[in-house]
Amino acid sequence: MADAMSKGGSKRFPTHHGYGEVNISRYVVLYVSQLAWLGLGLYLYAGAYWPSTCTPVNLLEIYQCSPRLPETRGWREAALMTWLWSTPILIALEILRWVKKDPD
Repeated sequence: MADAMSKGGSKRFPTHHGYGEVNISRYVVLYVSQLAWLGLGLYLYAGAYWPSTCTPVNLLEIYQCSPRLPETRGWREAALMTWLWSTPILIALEILRWVKKDPD
């Protein structure tokens, strides 16, 4: 305990944040929040009004038509466009987190 205090940290608050043991509750919160994020996307998608000139059928067409969603000036359409374009970024960040893990 004296060593930890002399190095500027303490036993309760270690100096290497984020490298400690991960409890099961953190995994539960992570996966529940991911399910909530997907649920939000489904909710927004189910109630969004697509422009009449662009009615998407598959995922590629959804992303092609998504910049036109705010034309209807609805909050749900604007939120869906934001959700659609932020989700791949969040997925990429999660993949990078797993790829860049230390081997220790």
